[in-house]
Amino acid sequence: MAQMNLSRLIPVLPFFLATALTLRAEMADGIMAVVNATSITYAEVEDFAAPALQSLRRQYADQPDVYRQKYAETLNDSLDQLIERQLILHSFEVDGYVMPDGVVDQLVHDRIRDRFGDRASLIKTLQAQGITFEQFRKQLRDQYIESAMRNLNVQKSIVISPYKVQNYYAAHQDDYKQEDQVKLRMIVLNKSGATDPTTLSLAKEIQAKVKEGASFQEMAAIYSQGSQQHQGGDWGWVERSVLRKELADVAFGLNRGQVSDVLETPDTCYLMLVEDKKPAQYRPLTEVRKDIEKILTAQEQATLQKNWMATLKKKNFVIRFTNTRTEY
Repeated sequence: MAQMNLSRLIPVLPFFLATALTLRAEMADGIMAVVNATSITYAEVEDFAAPALQSLRRQYADQPDVYRQKYAETLNDSLDQLIERQLILHSFEVDGYVMPDGVVDQLVHDRIRDRFGDRASLIKTLQAQGITFEQFRKQLRDQYIESAMRNLNVQKSIVISPYKVQNYYAAHQDDYKQEDQVKLRMIVLNKSGATDPTTLSLAKEIQAKVKEGASFQEMAAIYSQGSQQHQGGDWGWVERSVLRKELADVAFGLNRGQVSDVLETPDTCYLMLVEDKKPAQYRPLTEVRKDIEKILTAQEQATLQKNWMATLKKKNFVIRFTNTRTEY
């Protein structure tokens, strides 16, 4: 039977003893996780999640069951974020990085300038929130370190090559398919009632003027009551799905440069001009390249972030506790 090598265990004992003391000291507040020798309490998680929890209270005020579920999910997500922050801060220290006090002082100065105006307003706000100035200063320091470490370990590692973009475009080409389109101008005349004959008469007069050579754009700017009046009734390029069915059927049946007959509905009269038409086609890669790069960057970022966190968790002592508190 193999004998246990106690000499290998002895250096580890002080760490676990320190962790045990921390747990005992803060158990009254409810420990939700421990990262190395740092505990994360229920109160800390709740404070971190406070803005989101306030939003949930308003959104689900009349849905208590949904609210409880969302509340628990939000606390869980917030705990994950706080665990990650502690892992990152520990990595910052272990890797030998140092943040000069002068940098922190500048962060505080910038925050006061941008959000509070002066130091007295900051202190007053912190007192109302039950936060000391040193806690506020540490929060800014930790946030800056977290952001810098994420940028160093995730953002700077992302490379989106033209080859990746082309492959994504080829595999998702249907996402960039455009249906038939028309370049449309429209004159909209609202009826005063279902039996109003005046609006229909005016629409026919406008139609006659356009046929005689009047500018459709000018007629729209003068008479149209639609939201595009000041743009001369210009709707730009539109797909069939943008328009009501009765309008779409007429618009997509017109030829380039053709003006419709007056289209009457119970509450409105319409005149339409199709300036141009495009058949169904795929948007070219040059047009969607930036959108694809954003998608691939987000995917790559998520993968690198996940792998980085997995590596940090393997290197460090992390334990989560089941939360039994039911305060909502």
